[in-house]
Amino acid sequence: DLEKEQLKTLKKVVKRFENGLPLKDLAQVIEILNLCAEKMSEQEAFTEPLCELIKLCGLPFQKKKLSDEVSYSVAVSKSIAQLGYLMRVPSCQVRIQICKCVVSFYNMELPRKQLSGYQPTSANYKIQMAELGGLAETLVLSLALVENKLTEKLWVLKALQHLSSSGVNCRLMMKAQAASRLCLYLNGVDPSGQLVFRSSEILWNLLENTSKEEVVNQLSSLECVHALKEVFVDLLMHGFGHYDRQLRNDLLVIATLLAENPAAPMIESGFAKLLIVLATFTEVKIPSPLVKGLKLTYCYEDFELKKLLFNVIGVLSKDPCAVQLLSENDVMPALLYYVKPNQKPGFHDWSAAQHEELQLHAIAILASVAPLLLDKYLACQANTLLLLFLEWCIGQDPFFGQGNSFHGTGGRGNKLAQMRYSLRVLRAVVSLYDDAVNLNLCDQGAISQLLDILKYAANKSKEKEDAILLEIQADILFLLSALCENDLHRKELFSYEGVDILIPFIQMDPKKLCSGLGHNCLLFTALDCLWSCVIGCYIAEDYFLEKQGIFLLLDLLALKQKNLCNIILGILVEFCDNPKTTSHISTWRGEKDQTAANLLIQLWRQEELELGVKRDRYGRIVDMKTPIASTFQKQQEVIPMPANCPSFAIMEISENIRAKLYLLLCKLGFENLPGLSAKDFVTLAIIRHYIDFKVGEVWSELHAELKEEFRPVATDEGALKVISEISEDTGRMVAALQTEVLESQHHQEIQEEEKTYTKMQAIHKQREMVNKSWENFLTRTSNYEALKKAKRLQEKSIEASRSKLKTQNGAVHSTDIKGLGTTIGSGRLVTVES
Repeated sequence: DLEKEQLKTLKKVVKRFENGLPLKDLAQVIEILNLCAEKMSEQEAFTEPLCELIKLCGLPFQKKKLSDEVSYSVAVSKSIAQLGYLMRVPSCQVRIQICKCVVSFYNMELPRKQLSGYQPTSANYKIQMAELGGLAETLVLSLALVENKLTEKLWVLKALQHLSSSGVNCRLMMKAQAASRLCLYLNGVDPSGQLVFRSSEILWNLLENTSKEEVVNQLSSLECVHALKEVFVDLLMHGFGHYDRQLRNDLLVIATLLAENPAAPMIESGFAKLLIVLATFTEVKIPSPLVKGLKLTYCYEDFELKKLLFNVIGVLSKDPCAVQLLSENDVMPALLYYVKPNQKPGFHDWSAAQHEELQLHAIAILASVAPLLLDKYLACQANTLLLLFLEWCIGQDPFFGQGNSFHGTGGRGNKLAQMRYSLRVLRAVVSLYDDAVNLNLCDQGAISQLLDILKYAANKSKEKEDAILLEIQADILFLLSALCENDLHRKELFSYEGVDILIPFIQMDPKKLCSGLGHNCLLFTALDCLWSCVIGCYIAEDYFLEKQGIFLLLDLLALKQKNLCNIILGILVEFCDNPKTTSHISTWRGEKDQTAANLLIQLWRQEELELGVKRDRYGRIVDMKTPIASTFQKQQEVIPMPANCPSFAIMEISENIRAKLYLLLCKLGFENLPGLSAKDFVTLAIIRHYIDFKVGEVWSELHAELKEEFRPVATDEGALKVISEISEDTGRMVAALQTEVLESQHHQEIQEEEKTYTKMQAIHKQREMVNKSWENFLTRTSNYEALKKAKRLQEKSIEASRSKLKTQNGAVHSTDIKGLGTTIGSGRLVTVES
């Protein structure tokens, strides 16, 4: 009778706690649950009380004090974990009740009556304790126990669906390989469709709340990919409802994430081929057994499916192994189907906005696929289609873009989005520098057409500048650079019209370079276009010089922006092969009448300062052995290098602008450079011997490398010593010349100072004489005796100045004015008596 008594007692316990379990009694109740689970193997009668007790665990726990939740947290988390362990009980009823209990954590209903002296725990308390106890991990592991029992499996999935809303639970589930376990169950038999729905929902939660890479890695087994493929195909062929289509699209997104993982067997499973065929079967009317009987409607879910399939092609294009599949399944003609002017959609077709979105998406994917399938690209005459499409983009056809999608950004009411993505396709293929593609483009007049589009975009940009227009202009400039580089005939086609268009880009307001819209990129592509399309063609070069282009380049150089200096100096060096260039450089004057030579020397000093080259406070050489070595260069250890590998001294030439500055000053000549100060002449002495110092550095490296591995013979040692001494002598000679320049300057400054002092003395003396004359004048006007004395002195002076020789036989005329009482020189008066 013991078992009957136990069952009665259990009923009393259930009755006692029908309004919720107190936290202090929970551990004992869980112990009773475990005892009941053990008894069930002998007596099935214990099943019902066990389920009733589990049901009580679904009610809110009761607490006496506010601190009880924290005080009992360890015991409660362990108790809830025990609920998960009870899934081992081989009873459908018990397992379902456990899952219902877990679901009730998220849909908490308060009991009708409250225990006196108690109050329910907070709404999220059980959820937090379930996380702390690791219940989610246990439930994932229990899936193996219910693998062949659909009802129980669905209840476990429902519980996991609720638990997976938390990041903590998702991480616990991933520890139990939840992603791969769920994926393997996807294609199980389930007339209700809940299995796929709940599993995909949990997978999405795992992707959102944990590491996407970890989830994808778990799904990347061949079995998982096969299961995913089968479910997707089933929904595609037999899912006709709104809900089925949404679920199909969700699974396709998961498949896309798998396709991004090179380790996932998408190709081996045949899933990749299926997705490629699906993406192209409406555009390319070639029957495929993979999609036999499939018909897509024009509902929103099928529109989303189409976009997702295009996206999969973009993802697969990054996998070298998938290139063959893309080539075999007519991806190129399918994407090129959209490279045509937008026409009014038919009756049963996509809406205008949807068609535009698909068109832009297809052209965007084409930019990824075209470089991989160049043979197909040429065979489909893609260049012709793109050029015709671009012609439509700048035409007067009354088309108004919707600009609804990501790819349609900035394209509302215009064709800029279409132009932008078409140019991206051309940029992708032209950047491969494939002769066949580029020749095909140029033969169709691409250079002239691109210049027209550039002019159109530049005019639009004057109305309102935005990032898309700047990107379009930068892409066209890049295309022109790539097409004209190393081809004189194409440069001649570019010459006059191209230079006229380039000049405004080089005249860009420097303040715009920091706007963040893309002016910086635009300026760089313009400079690159100048280098590739103008230099090397004398017609274009001369026209650029006529347009004062060199002055504009020097104006840009005068900004002293580190990222601009290198490319501008390179262009100027190349331009100097044209004999007319140096006179333009010499003529240029910047702010405060700065000359080009002064600017170049300033840039040299700035560069040496950044490189940490040692100089004294006057700019003279300090280290005679390595006069131009940077701090980094001096810190490098001696590493023996093969003959075909450049050493640090050689590599350093390409890593800074000093070599270009030296070449430019060589072209200008080191003599009679205008606008230079003594400091400039000191720096110029170093620049003049740059190549000598660089040769010395190379020999020094050679000597150091030889010492590391060999001991040179006496004659070689002597020769190396002489070379080293010559290099040091050059350094000393330059230092002496610099000192001489400074001394000469100092002497000149002293002389100028003396001249200034003498001039100041003369000015002071003159001022004193003026003051004294004024004082005498005032004395004569205020003191009559002084006036009389002055008058006597004046008369005496006049008398003394007269000639002592008497004029014979001539009349004598007096020049005095009688009764005049002033000492100021009188006017001319002669009295003649006849």
